[in-house]
Amino acid sequence: MPDQWQCGRFEFGLGRPTLMGIVNTTPDSFSDGGLHATTDAAIAHARKLISEGAQILDIGGESTRPGSQAVAVAEELNRVLPVVEALRNDGLALSVDTCKPEVMRACLDAGADMINDVTGFGNPQSREVVARHASCAVCVMHMQGEPRTMQVAPHYDDVVAEVRAELLSRAAALENSGVAHRRILIDPGFGFGKTPAQNYALLRNLDRLVETGYPVLIGVSRKSMIGAVTGTPVGERLAGSLAGALAGVARGAAIVRVHDVAATRDALAVWRAANAGLESN
Repeated sequence: MPDQWQCGRFEFGLGRPTLMGIVNTTPDSFSDGGLHATTDAAIAHARKLISEGAQILDIGGESTRPGSQAVAVAEELNRVLPVVEALRNDGLALSVDTCKPEVMRACLDAGADMINDVTGFGNPQSREVVARHASCAVCVMHMQGEPRTMQVAPHYDDVVAEVRAELLSRAAALENSGVAHRRILIDPGFGFGKTPAQNYALLRNLDRLVETGYPVLIGVSRKSMIGAVTGTPVGERLAGSLAGALAGVARGAAIVRVHDVAATRDALAVWRAANAGLESN
């Protein structure tokens, strides 16, 4: 695995986890839908996450919670494009969470550094868009099915092997389209067509994905897999989310996608101190 991965205008080292903050501009996301649905609210929230230590912001304009419905391209662009434009010069990397090639193209042209596709760039048009932008990062996520039906009896014979194989296949398709290896991240897609047991099997065996040579991004923040263990509702899953993030980092996760940036920053700092000692000033 290389020592760094490329993300548009930025390069990130793999020596310590990169912290990605979530900016949902949707009215119906599972954990904070509607809180940042206006452009001004989304920008204010983004800048709060920056102040808390986010190194990347992941901006999404379409909910992918179980049972969610797709939104039109124009509506998604109305939600995310002004946020990308407003934050372009704020000094950190901007990711856009979308599966639509039209949204990818417009946001990359506006200055986004990364595309995070929950459908894993299965659309050849999406691969073509990111290949044309010679430096943007791409995150290939695994999802069984599609958001509307993905949690209806998901089935795997071997969840770890099957997710690994699918991610490698999608990453190879991107490389064959002209996307350099150093730009590609993979994400097992916790909660996307997986039962709680399948999610924890993936988390427990995350090293199998790290072995592929692609940096691994994880997103367990506030998800139902946390609630399945703790019995807590979405708004009370911080402790469980932090434990999940640290479990992933301990197994080699390079990027941690979270709602609670400041708390995760502190948890990672303590985890690093316990494992490597205090850093000198």
